Amino acid sequence: MKFLSEYRDPELALQYLEEIKKTVTRPWSIMEVCGGQTHSLVKHGIVNVLPDKITMIHGPGCPVCVTPLEQIDKALFLAAQENVILCSFGDMLRVPGSEKSMLQAKAEGADIRILYSPLEAIKLAQENPDKEIVFFAVGFETTAPANALSVLHAHRQRVENYSILTSHVLVPPAMEAVINDEESHIDAFLAAGHVCTIMGISEYGPIVEKYNVPIVITGFEPVDILQGILMTVRQLEAGVAILENQYSRVVKAEGNPAAMDVIFQVFEEGDRAWRGIGNIPMSGYEVKEVFAKYDANKKFDIQVGKVEEPAECMAGQVLKGIIKPQQCPAFGKKCTPQNPLGAPMVSSEGACAAYYNFSNTLNQMESVGV
Repeated sequence: MKFLSEYRDPELALQYLEEIKKTVTRPWSIMEVCGGQTHSLVKHGIVNVLPDKITMIHGPGCPVCVTPLEQIDKALFLAAQENVILCSFGDMLRVPGSEKSMLQAKAEGADIRILYSPLEAIKLAQENPDKEIVFFAVGFETTAPANALSVLHAHRQRVENYSILTSHVLVPPAMEAVINDEESHIDAFLAAGHVCTIMGISEYGPIVEKYNVPIVITGFEPVDILQGILMTVRQLEAGVAILENQYSRVVKAEGNPAAMDVIFQVFEEGDRAWRGIGNIPMSGYEVKEVFAKYDANKKFDIQVGKVEEPAECMAGQVLKGIIKPQQCPAFGKKCTPQNPLGAPMVSSEGACAAYYNFSNTLNQMESVGV
């Protein structure tokens, strides 16, 4: 099939697809947690070639998408200060806050810089000793080591004009939150391989046991995802629930101990608000008190109130897998990548952006009966 021809092991991917079709006998709902997996499913048309009995539910595994309005407004508040240079990854700039995005604030004159690494911000702080450099630290466990390392570097090099506005979120608590949501119905999970590369797999065993739900740690290429789905379906059809690692060529059971050591030197777990979902206990990283001078929340008198999501934006239902993006009345009309109502239409990992950007692929496959 053309949709797989440019990727690793297309023949093997097709073999897994045929085995899925032969194995599945009843309806199953499988959530892929990671936005990168969602994009692969949609971009390559996998959602259209799976058997009708398999429903892929797109989960909240997009850190940009789940960053709440309040955090965006905090970043905007800091960017409005005369002595602050605000730095972030590019995806964050177009995410709407309660009144505007950081891209709009930049156009209005705020000093907002796009960086590829928080370590670049340390150099920027050294080059601008009369400015306060704030890095908007967003991400799952995958980006936490680099953000933590930036704090350690600043501490060791005695860089006093650097801090991070942390909005780190953690995958396992989010999985439990969506399982416990009364509107959600999830039979199994595909867990995010890149997160497990850092953190290992031990956090997922208790979820399997507590909820009797299969979890398969999966990569991102079509062959990885299709094999992960096959492994999941085999468990479901057999009536078993275990933790399996499809991505074993990358993910080791123990994770990356050096990276975890850096994380736990700087961060500790705390409650975190998720955009469209609400507060999830112990689902984020906060800067430890010993490094409080590098915590923008404590360094600055940030004055931001609670704000509500736009009523017409259904991002919360999308992030919990209750609806598909195209089921939102605003999708592709009032909400587009150029004028987004919610973050899932902005991020490169957002489900709404995936369906919007790759709708032609899906429509073409439907038109030829794939």
